Amino acid sequence: MRILVTNDDGINAPGLVALEAIAAELSDDVWVVAPAEEQSGAGHSLTLSQPVRLREIGPRRFSVRGTPTDCVMLALGAVMADHKPDLILSGVNRGGNLAEDVTYSGTVSAAMEGCLAGIRSVALSQVMMNYTAGQEDFSTATTHGADIIRRIAAVDWAPGMLININFPPVIAADVRGVRVTEQGFRDYGNIHLVKRTDPRGFPYYWHGFGKEKADPGHRTDLQAMHEACISVTPLHLDMTHYASLEALRTVLGPLSE
Repeated sequence: MRILVTNDDGINAPGLVALEAIAAELSDDVWVVAPAEEQSGAGHSLTLSQPVRLREIGPRRFSVRGTPTDCVMLALGAVMADHKPDLILSGVNRGGNLAEDVTYSGTVSAAMEGCLAGIRSVALSQVMMNYTAGQEDFSTATTHGADIIRRIAAVDWAPGMLININFPPVIAADVRGVRVTEQGFRDYGNIHLVKRTDPRGFPYYWHGFGKEKADPGHRTDLQAMHEACISVTPLHLDMTHYASLEALRTVLGPLSE
């Protein structure tokens, strides 16, 4: 089995080391194509206004001056064009990709791009016990990741589906199981901006986070994290809200046919 490994935290991220270890348990044919720099929050964006630079930095290892989506496209269209991967793994993200995070996440978007190409794709993220740089612990993901991927790879996948896996902020021995979950929803209140002033007196802003209010639900990815369970959430590319189709056709009349 040929595996493509990518991420959004960058080619030098410790989570990528963790994902390579997971991939090595599954195959000896592992290729890495990852962003040269951190691309967290890039979503499913493409680099269109400038060239996308590809650099080989080692055997079967490449960095891309671009987004996670760029990485997957260059991997499939250039690096691995003659022999495409059987599986794409994206992560292991430094922090969870839960609930509406999936709409911002470069980690999930890389898996989406693989899914669009018809390749089974999995996003993996580790919710951290300690977010201090250099003290991140990915051992829960590396302990459980390969086994979960083997198990989900053994079943049929619907067309247009990808898998989003999140590991809870506990040590591997304290994981209380694996739960198949729905995508949750949380409300951070409103947009929270932290305003500061640079040395020249001009204002600038950081995106901050308000108090999280999670939508309750025993089967959601958020609840799984609270209960120290690994969440496995099937996502799909079709964003149509089917329940609204008939109501819209009714008010639009013949024009909607």
